[in-house]
Amino acid sequence: MNSVTLPVPAGQPPAEGSDVIAGRRSAEPPRIAGATTEPTWVKWTLIGLAFGFMTLFLFIPLLTVFVEALKKGVDVYVAAVTEADALSAIRLTLLAAAISVPLNLVFGVAAAWVIAKFDFRGKNVLLTLIDLPFSVSPVIAGLIYVLVFGLQGWFGEWLRDHDIKIIFGVPGIVLATLFVTFPFVARELIPLMQAQGIEQEEAARVLGANGWQTFFRVTLPNIKWALLYGVILCNARAMGEFGAVSVVSGHIRGQTNTMPLHIEIAYNEYQFAAAFAVASLLAGLALVTLVLKYLVEQRVRRQARESLAAAAADH
Repeated sequence: MNSVTLPVPAGQPPAEGSDVIAGRRSAEPPRIAGATTEPTWVKWTLIGLAFGFMTLFLFIPLLTVFVEALKKGVDVYVAAVTEADALSAIRLTLLAAAISVPLNLVFGVAAAWVIAKFDFRGKNVLLTLIDLPFSVSPVIAGLIYVLVFGLQGWFGEWLRDHDIKIIFGVPGIVLATLFVTFPFVARELIPLMQAQGIEQEEAARVLGANGWQTFFRVTLPNIKWALLYGVILCNARAMGEFGAVSVVSGHIRGQTNTMPLHIEIAYNEYQFAAAFAVASLLAGLALVTLVLKYLVEQRVRRQARESLAAAAADH
């Protein structure tokens, strides 16, 4: 039976349940209840505890590093960071990061592409291997390289006969840094590329684009911010790595000491000004990394909101 809507006489309110009432009610925005029903003092107490914890265990130690670094004056600080061993440690740290980060960028993009765009046997095994550095202690990773490339290792005799030095040299430090940092780029890209699917790449191939054109014109613009985010995290870990590098470096002054190792040696020798001076440089790099990370996160969130808005508009 077809419903009939009766006209409402002028000056008379519409009847309860009529289309007018229903239409008016549907136009009103729904009220959103609060996420919690706790009193206000509970909320501010929890916020105060969080800020107190961060102040005690994060802000005060970080501030102490810079205070101790400048405690004896700017001249002592400059002398500590420009001393020959300190400069060598800074150069080696930047070199290890400059080699390992681009290699992990290439590996991460390739691994994410394969895992997100293709189905193959052993896919879960590859995902597990990517997460291996997160579950294995960096010290164990360093010991593995010593057992493989050390003088008494599997390839030690062959390397010695060919005058190739990996352990207690720059190659060993780079290998150890590669191992502990290679999951970061891949782990940032895999979920995003899986969510994006393969429709855009398939459309590009149908239109005649080859593999490289599809990657640079379709895939890369969609993952560029997540890729940058992963590179920032990878670089931060590469510069601050201690455990694996400590095992394979040999702690040779001016040759195989990175910034974290130089800080440890200076502190153990009661050279507190030198230790805190180099530590302040490392902390400063960490703060810059955090700022870049925050900016990229904001850009990624904005891009996600724009994508959701575009998808809603299409529907």
